[in-house]
Amino acid sequence: MASSDWLDIRGWMESLVSWSMDLTHDLLPSSDIGLGPLGTLNIQEEFASVQSSLEMFIFTTIMCTVVFGTMMITLMVVPYIERKFIARLMDRIGATTSLRSLWIGEGHTTAGHWWNQLPFGMGAPIGWLNGVLNSVLGNDSKHIAVKRVHNRGYHGLVIFPGFFQALADFLKFATKEHIVPAKADRVVFEIAPVIIIATTVMVYAFIPFGPHIWAANSELSLVFMMAIFGVAPLGVFFAGWASNNKYTLIGGMRSAAQLTAYEIPLLISVLAIAVISGSFNILEIVDFQIETSNTWNIFILPLGAALFLITMIAEVERIPFDMPEAEAELVEGWWTEYGGIRWGLMFAVEMMRAYAACILFALFFLGGWQVPFEDTLVGLPFIGGAFEFLVSITPGIAVLLTKAYLMFAFFVWVRASLHRIRTDQILEFGWRWLLPASIINLAIAIWLRLEIWDNGWPIWAAPVLFGAFVIAFIVLAIDEDKDALELNRRMYQTQTLNKASPGTHRD
Repeated sequence: MASSDWLDIRGWMESLVSWSMDLTHDLLPSSDIGLGPLGTLNIQEEFASVQSSLEMFIFTTIMCTVVFGTMMITLMVVPYIERKFIARLMDRIGATTSLRSLWIGEGHTTAGHWWNQLPFGMGAPIGWLNGVLNSVLGNDSKHIAVKRVHNRGYHGLVIFPGFFQALADFLKFATKEHIVPAKADRVVFEIAPVIIIATTVMVYAFIPFGPHIWAANSELSLVFMMAIFGVAPLGVFFAGWASNNKYTLIGGMRSAAQLTAYEIPLLISVLAIAVISGSFNILEIVDFQIETSNTWNIFILPLGAALFLITMIAEVERIPFDMPEAEAELVEGWWTEYGGIRWGLMFAVEMMRAYAACILFALFFLGGWQVPFEDTLVGLPFIGGAFEFLVSITPGIAVLLTKAYLMFAFFVWVRASLHRIRTDQILEFGWRWLLPASIINLAIAIWLRLEIWDNGWPIWAAPVLFGAFVIAFIVLAIDEDKDALELNRRMYQTQTLNKASPGTHRD
């Protein structure tokens, strides 16, 4: 299938800008204007000399604005998934809008039957409707944890639970006072958030949201994007050091060590994607899966997909790799001394980086904006035409974002399933396991591209490669290393031979 769809925003904007510039050119006076000793000036001719450059500038500005707006609007779904999905996984209902306290309250604190206070009995229908809806659509739970926060009722189905709370959180951060610690390095303390925020936003300049929704498409867009993606950890270290706080300093040092250990396997796994696709251009990598290979990269490089996923979770410092923050032991890690809008924006940046990681996984390994089993569904007898119509009217951005949201739900699932692991275990896992595995993955990609690829993959390639990865994963998952168990070398080892107590570890 061609890597294109009807939502040709770039084409529409280019036509609009070209038409408006041509119209402006025609409206300008075409006659020469005398300037005395300076000669004459023809405004129309002078405009024509810079028209192409002006069109490119305006068009690029519009597309940057479109991409940034698309990112900000679609990003709102990410914290919603974070709150609601983790709440369901942890047997909680999660955050919902405080407006429901008018009906059922928070923690058994309610505004009461306020409708009875309305004059002339006008509130009676409201009370009756509220009771009926809560009895029919209410979700009262037998679980104590859910019961503790009282019945959520039907209101979350109507007013998007969590959405208004996110807006309230932003207003709270925006209105809080900004305080710089007395002995902090003020210049670096102020610059660090700018580095983190600016570089994260710049990453989206190279991320296509669809075949016709992107801001920049250089030949080395993959290289530029990964280079910018790797700048933010420097800001994290600067923020931890400049705060002049032992907790932030430890968090910054942990971040520098962790991100160094995982940045190298990440870049090698991305290099394998470039090798297998034959390009450093992100759009061409997607087109390779859709048009040329006709096979998603996850089935050709399953090891690379696993490496990319693990290293990206570590890069965005999410559980189980959130030791640089580790609020249980470092207060809030490297951003302990930040507050107000700076803390809020850096929290948003953490979501933006995780969101970018999910989109990149969908682009690199899940065929980007291609509908799953598109060719097979369209080729079905009788109902193939209906599938073809549905595929034709579905914009690529909808398919891509669906995959990205599902990947973020996987991030949340990992957060709910795994607990934080020690710094030494994180570094050992990165250097001793992921780095060699990434080199092996790159060697496999080079072998596949040079020896197996022949303007298409053999029919056995995807099943054999993906099946071998699944078998190896199962074998490793059920393997019990008795020596590792006896020596407490397991990644998630929580036992201790010597209980910590006052004076235990003194010489």
